[in-house]
Amino acid sequence: MSEDISEPGEGNSPAAWTAVIIMLLAFTIGTIAFFFDQPVIVWASVGLLVVGLIVGKVMSSLGYGVSGSKLTPKEH
Repeated sequence: MSEDISEPGEGNSPAAWTAVIIMLLAFTIGTIAFFFDQPVIVWASVGLLVVGLIVGKVMSSLGYGVSGSKLTPKEH
């Protein structure tokens, strides 16, 4: 049984994990701030959400994405 190696994967890369962790943190902070009626912190968490997206894109372009040059794929 042979697998197609050219498949991009499921996003299991340092860039994807970093972006997701930053965005989860932003969402959590924003939800708690919304509950306590702190609009400034809610909007700051929206900004952090955008930062997470940018960090993921930048890391991916630096070679830490799924098919990046600095990523060493692990056999499962």
